[in-house]
Amino acid sequence: MAKADFKAVVFDLFDTIVKWEPDRLPLMEVGGRQIHTTIPWVFPILDQRLGARFDRDRFVEVYHGVIDEIIAERELHGIEISCAERFVRTLERLSPELDGEARLTFAEELTRVHMDGVRGVTWAPAARVAAVAHVASHYRVGLLSNFDDTRCGREVLDDTGVAHLFEAVIISAEVGLRKPNPQIYRRMLEMLRLDAPDVLFVGDTPREDVEGPQRVGMRTAWISKGAATVPDGIPQPHFTIADLSELPALLGL
Repeated sequence: MAKADFKAVVFDLFDTIVKWEPDRLPLMEVGGRQIHTTIPWVFPILDQRLGARFDRDRFVEVYHGVIDEIIAERELHGIEISCAERFVRTLERLSPELDGEARLTFAEELTRVHMDGVRGVTWAPAARVAAVAHVASHYRVGLLSNFDDTRCGREVLDDTGVAHLFEAVIISAEVGLRKPNPQIYRRMLEMLRLDAPDVLFVGDTPREDVEGPQRVGMRTAWISKGAATVPDGIPQPHFTIADLSELPALLGL
């Protein structure tokens, strides 16, 4: 592929540049099944702050009900709802005696514990970091990530050591929109001051990183992680690679 094919490359973050490894989180039983979650790490704070009012089983039930509610709202409206809002809604239902400001402060405290856990099991393989740096030496680069906490999203990007290379960065929590909402890709194009055909979007999630960008006219490189093809109903990506480390070769660099 000739280098002149694109003016910019826009990357997804999680499971594209960085690896998110939830299997390293604590195990707990939820709804009769074992899941990896940060929730055991927020229990001590809840216990300390709420005392006898804190019931672990009730918290888990309400919290996961709120998660399901938020997933449905995201899907219906193409919006982002922050992790802090998730805890706010949970606390509203469990501790209605808290006033709005106290609830928001408490929710932010819980968010930071949760997000520190997420950050702790997220890391950037050296070959992927090298690929980003190599591409950035030839193209303008942007980053567009679905993530429900701006601070942690930015910290995870900083941890890669290549954050300074990105001309434009959007974490979905910053703008209240989520991929595959067309508006979030258009915001990236506005930040780059480019037309869609001038941009290659690179990511691992078929709907968000292939279908979504193509709907606004971008070309796409799908990170297949060994999958034979994208799911039914998803348009074929323009290019397919197994890992981000293969991108420089794809671009002829």
